[in-house]
Amino acid sequence: MAGLLVAVFWAILVSFLAVVLVRLAQTLKAATKLVTGVTEQAVPLLTEASETVRSAQSQLSRVDAIAADVQEVTANASALSSTVSTAFGGPLVKVAAFGYGVRRALGRRNSPPRPRRTVVVGRSVPAARRAGRTRRDGRDGED
Repeated sequence: MAGLLVAVFWAILVSFLAVVLVRLAQTLKAATKLVTGVTEQAVPLLTEASETVRSAQSQLSRVDAIAADVQEVTANASALSSTVSTAFGGPLVKVAAFGYGVRRALGRRNSPPRPRRTVVVGRSVPAARRAGRTRRDGRDGED
C-alpha cells in the first residue's frame, strides 16, 4: 500500500511540474517575442537618432561659423564708423561753425546798428543812469 501511495504522490507531483513547465515555456516564448519586437523597432530608432545628432552637429557648426562672420562684420562696421567719424567729424564741425558765422553776420547786417558801449575801468556810472537801481546793501542808488 505504501508503494501505491508513493506512486500516486509522484504522479501528482510530475503533473504539477509539467503544468508549471508548460506555463514557463509560454512565458519565455512571449518574452522572446517581446524582446524581438523591441529590438526590431529600437534599431531603426537608434539609427535615426544617430543621424539626427549628426545633422544637429553640422548645423551647430554652421551656426558657429555664421556667428563668427557676424562678429567680424560688427568689428569692421565699428572700425568703419570710427574712421568716418574721424575723417568727416572735424570738417563737418568746421563747416557748421562757418555756416553759423555767416548766418550771424548776415543777420547783423540786416538789423539796425546798436550803439556801442564802452567800459572804462575805474570810472563810476553817472547818477542819472544809476537812478532806479538798488545797491547790494539794499539802499537806493541815489546817495
